[in-house]
Parts: sequence; C-alpha cells; structure tokens
Amino acid sequence: MPRPERTLVTIPISHFCEKARWALDRAELAYTERRHIQIVHQLAARRAGGARTVPVLVTPDGVLTQSGDILRYADAQLPEERRLYPAATALRGEVLALEQRFDAVLGVEGRRWLYHEVFKDTAPFTPYNLTGVPAWERRVFPYVLAPAKLYINRYLSIDETTVARALTLIAEELDFVAGKLSDGRRFLAGDRFSAADLAFAALSAPLVVPPQYGTPLPQPGEMPERMAGPVRAWREHPAGRFALRMFAEQR
Repeated sequence: MPRPERTLVTIPISHFCEKARWALDRAELAYTERRHIQIVHQLAARRAGGARTVPVLVTPDGVLTQSGDILRYADAQLPEERRLYPAATALRGEVLALEQRFDAVLGVEGRRWLYHEVFKDTAPFTPYNLTGVPAWERRVFPYVLAPAKLYINRYLSIDETTVARALTLIAEELDFVAGKLSDGRRFLAGDRFSAADLAFAALSAPLVVPPQYGTPLPQPGEMPERMAGPVRAWREHPAGRFALRMFAEQR
C-alpha cells in the first residue's frame, strides 16, 4: 500500500495536536501520525521542518507548524457547505477571533493546570502519555521524566501562583462561552459547526477528558480526587457540556 503523503508530528495527549488531528480526520485526509514523548518531540519537530513545538504537519506543499494553519489547510480540502471557516466575511472574522482567543487563553491555561497536577504523581498518567510512541521512547521515559519536569515547569511557567491564575482564567473562559450559548444557540458562531467550536472543544480536553478524544485519556475514576473533582465540575458547567457534546456529535 502507498504511504500517506502527509505526516503529523505530535505529542499524543496534546490538545493542540488533537485540534489538528480532528481537522485532518474530519476532512478525511490520509496521514501518518508520528507520536513522541515530551522533549523528544522538539527534536522530531525540527527534523520535520518545524521549530520546537507540535503539531507539525508535513505535506507535499510544505510544512505547517501551527494548529490553526493545519485547520485551514484541512478545511480547504472540503466543499463549502462543510467548511469550518464560513465564506461570509463578518462571520469568518468572528470564528477566527474565537479560535485565536481559545488558543491564547484556554489552550495555554488548561495545559498549565494539567501539567501542574500530573507532575505531583505521574504514575497513573504515564500509560496514556506513551500511547503510540516508539518503543525506545517508552524505555527511556522513566529516565528523562525528572529533567523533563524541570524543563516543562520552566518553559511553561508553571508554579503555584501561575496555576492559581490559570484556574481563574479558565473559569472566565468557560463563563464567556456559557454566556454565548445562553441564548439557545447550538454553535458558537453561525448555525453550523465551525473552527470556533472545534477549537473550544479540543482545547477544553484537559478539563473535561472527552471519551471520543483522538487518543485514550484517563477518566475521572482513574484520577486522584484533587483532579477528578474539578473535572467533574467542569463537565457539569454549560460550556463543559457543550465541549462534550461537540466531541460526541462531531468527532
């Protein structure tokens, strides 16, 4: 069988990678996913032609290094009636603004909270983090975990102060989305599923751990209560219920 002409470099559990993976799957574009553990992913990203972040998508037309660019690439392969970015200028601008907002706030702060909590006891989460990575990365993971924690905490500015602020910002974002949905609309912008909905749902994944995620995630019953409690509360929030519905109906 011929190999897919596209390669997606990821950290399997990354919600930004899920955003890209979801868009490619939705457009039914064939690709090979290359999954890597943290830190090693930077080497893989550079080898693929990116910088040090993932996702990176290698295509016959070039290399895409941002989840939003991958969404737009996948979207361009679809007929107009199925596209994530509306043709109407004003509505397209609203969708893009929402997507960029969720990238900048929810994506960053949800990740910060998740790593802070997981690093307190990585054992329950390690099997999920290693899903699909090369065998040699599975073997070296226990040895690189300690330096990886130090690096990630510094790189992502994770400490008690920043995590407390992250929780405040997460609450504000969920309330913002709930406010938009309070008029009974089914989607965040317009009358059909868009990049705003996909981005919000994908980037909410650390908070609501949807069963339909593109790689297995631990469910609340497998988490320590310090994490399971907030996850259950976020799932019951109107915005959390919306994210879970988007996964159930669209993923």
